[in-house]
Amino acid sequence: MTSSDMNSNLNRLRSMALGSSSKQPDPPHQQEPRASPETLNARLKLRRTPNEEHEPEHYEDLQLGFNPSLFRSLERFLPENLLGSTRIEKARAMSDLLLRYSPESERIRVQKHREYRQNILSSYQRLHEELYTLDPASFFVPSFLNAVSNTSEENFKSVIARVAPGIYTFDMFKPEFCQMLIAEVENMEKWFHYSKSSMMRPTTINKFGVVLDDFGLDAMLQKLLDDFISPISQGLFPEVCGTGLDSHHGYAIEYGKYRDTDLGFHVDDSEVTLNVCLGNQFAGGELYFRGVRCDNHVNSEIKENYDYSQVPGQAVLHHGRHRHGARAITAGRLVNLVMWCRSSTFREAKRYQKDSSSWCGGCKLEKHNRQQAAIKATVEVLKRRGAEKAHVELSSKSTAH
Repeated sequence: MTSSDMNSNLNRLRSMALGSSSKQPDPPHQQEPRASPETLNARLKLRRTPNEEHEPEHYEDLQLGFNPSLFRSLERFLPENLLGSTRIEKARAMSDLLLRYSPESERIRVQKHREYRQNILSSYQRLHEELYTLDPASFFVPSFLNAVSNTSEENFKSVIARVAPGIYTFDMFKPEFCQMLIAEVENMEKWFHYSKSSMMRPTTINKFGVVLDDFGLDAMLQKLLDDFISPISQGLFPEVCGTGLDSHHGYAIEYGKYRDTDLGFHVDDSEVTLNVCLGNQFAGGELYFRGVRCDNHVNSEIKENYDYSQVPGQAVLHHGRHRHGARAITAGRLVNLVMWCRSSTFREAKRYQKDSSSWCGGCKLEKHNRQQAAIKATVEVLKRRGAEKAHVELSSKSTAH
């Protein structure tokens, strides 16, 4: 389930589950998660309004098949007698509810992806165990660690550079971390090769690359998002972060001989994207950006241009709707860590937005044109009224004489 579907599904589930009873038949051919009788009775009646005082659990470390943020949002609608249950019991109850009311095609997709992940996690031998737990002191360069630890705005700005509208760069990862992650990615690919399994690629336009979340790095990446990227992004991209970035899609992509050589022009399925060059020795592979656009203007005229030469360990944090691509690599091999960072609150709000001029270049231009047209029309009206008034005054003087 994608994050764009998450909130609409939550609303649909809530309306369908309200007033349901435990006598409701199970979907055909659906194996229900195990839960206690109390849970089975309670989970089918959600609250009509969320319990805003309740602090939901974190579910990023569980292999649930659905976006962890959906569980956190749904938990606030659970009945009181279920809120006191263990995290596992609540997760089972919510999984049951999600599966019960999901379309059959979605249930099949979730089940297949769950089996796919379970197969990897049960067989894959990790190369660098230390990568799977976020350790800021070991991962980050001192300048970045000091900037995020010190709340001083001046200190923050001294590290993070705004190189173009909607694009920021900063040194982030130590060389040792970059090399360990590259080695881990290579190990993942070798595992797939020798296990003769088919690999799910990161995106529809990538023929190579690894979804890091599928190999157990999702908890570490979610921690990276929660503790560092989300707070930074709320300051840099307040127009799309909502109450914060709460979910991600993390993967590694490779460019080089016998790999993808470039990346076509596109926009990401994210509110904010973190793209970090890990190395190795390479030439070419520059990123190019061509302006932030909403769905209605994604193919509009290009007026913004910014090219970026990648540097190992350096991060690019950009608006997810920034149209961009990667030029062909001309020598060597290039590996990137990419995180699509998403906000469920922004995606819910976007469904009701008619104007995206706060961040879309196309909407901003249309708004500017409307304002200019309105000003011009107002000026014309005032001119006409002035002329009419002058004509009346002239007529009055003529009549008086």
